[in-house]
Amino acid sequence: MLILSRKENECITIGDSIKIKVISIDKGSVKLGFEAPPEMLILREELKIAVQEENKKSLQHSEIALNQLSRIKKKI
Repeated sequence: MLILSRKENECITIGDSIKIKVISIDKGSVKLGFEAPPEMLILREELKIAVQEENKKSLQHSEIALNQLSRIKKKI
Protein backbone atom coordinates (compact mmCIF):
# COMPACT_ATOMS: atom_id res chain seq x y z
CA MET A 1 0.00 0.00 0.00
CA LEU A 2 1.28 3.42 -0.93
CA ILE A 3 0.69 6.06 1.75
CA LEU A 4 0.92 9.73 0.79
CA SER A 5 0.40 12.97 2.66
CA ARG A 6 -1.44 15.76 0.84
CA LYS A 7 -2.50 19.23 1.87
CA GLU A 8 -5.69 21.00 0.88
CA ASN A 9 -5.88 21.61 -2.91
CA GLU A 10 -3.06 19.15 -3.61
CA CYS A 11 -3.66 16.26 -6.01
CA ILE A 12 -2.67 12.69 -6.65
CA THR A 13 -2.66 11.32 -10.19
CA ILE A 14 -3.24 7.65 -11.00
CA GLY A 15 -2.23 6.69 -14.51
CA ASP A 16 -3.16 9.16 -17.23
CA SER A 17 -6.86 9.49 -16.50
CA ILE A 18 -7.53 9.56 -12.74
CA LYS A 19 -6.96 12.56 -10.51
CA ILE A 20 -7.76 12.78 -6.80
CA LYS A 21 -7.79 16.21 -5.19
CA VAL A 22 -8.00 17.09 -1.49
CA ILE A 23 -10.88 19.58 -1.45
CA SER A 24 -10.94 20.35 2.26
CA ILE A 25 -9.85 19.09 5.67
CA ASP A 26 -12.10 19.84 8.62
CA LYS A 27 -12.55 18.32 12.08
CA GLY A 28 -10.99 14.97 11.27
CA SER A 29 -12.81 14.69 7.93
CA VAL A 30 -11.28 14.93 4.47
CA LYS A 31 -13.28 15.81 1.36
CA LEU A 32 -11.85 14.37 -1.83
CA GLY A 33 -12.68 15.18 -5.43
CA PHE A 34 -12.28 12.57 -8.16
CA GLU A 35 -11.77 13.13 -11.86
CA ALA A 36 -12.00 9.94 -13.91
CA PRO A 37 -13.40 8.76 -17.24
CA PRO A 38 -17.22 8.50 -17.16
CA GLU A 39 -17.11 4.74 -17.78
CA MET A 40 -15.17 4.24 -14.54
CA LEU A 41 -17.43 3.46 -11.59
CA ILE A 42 -16.43 5.21 -8.35
CA LEU A 43 -18.25 4.05 -5.21
CA ARG A 44 -17.79 4.50 -1.49
CA GLU A 45 -16.69 1.17 -0.05
CA GLU A 46 -19.87 0.72 2.02
CA LEU A 47 -21.97 1.10 -1.15
CA LYS A 48 -19.80 -1.38 -3.02
CA ILE A 49 -20.25 -3.90 -0.19
CA ALA A 50 -24.03 -3.30 -0.13
CA VAL A 51 -24.26 -3.87 -3.89
CA GLN A 52 -22.22 -7.08 -3.59
CA GLU A 53 -24.50 -8.35 -0.79
CA GLU A 54 -27.63 -7.58 -2.83
CA ASN A 55 -26.12 -9.38 -5.82
CA LYS A 56 -25.42 -12.43 -3.64
CA LYS A 57 -29.03 -12.40 -2.37
CA SER A 58 -30.35 -12.13 -5.92
CA LEU A 59 -28.16 -15.03 -7.00
CA GLN A 60 -29.40 -17.16 -4.10
CA HIS A 61 -33.04 -16.37 -4.98
CA SER A 62 -32.35 -17.23 -8.62
CA GLU A 63 -30.78 -20.55 -7.64
CA ILE A 64 -33.78 -21.39 -5.45
CA ALA A 65 -36.18 -20.54 -8.29
CA LEU A 66 -34.18 -22.65 -10.76
CA ASN A 67 -34.18 -25.61 -8.35
CA GLN A 68 -37.94 -25.32 -7.93
CA LEU A 69 -38.46 -25.17 -11.69
CA SER A 70 -36.19 -28.16 -12.14
CA ARG A 71 -38.26 -30.21 -9.64
CA ILE A 72 -41.50 -29.19 -11.35
CA LYS A 73 -40.06 -30.17 -14.75
CA LYS A 74 -39.07 -33.61 -13.42
CA LYS A 75 -42.65 -34.20 -12.22
CA ILE A 76 -44.10 -33.41 -15.64
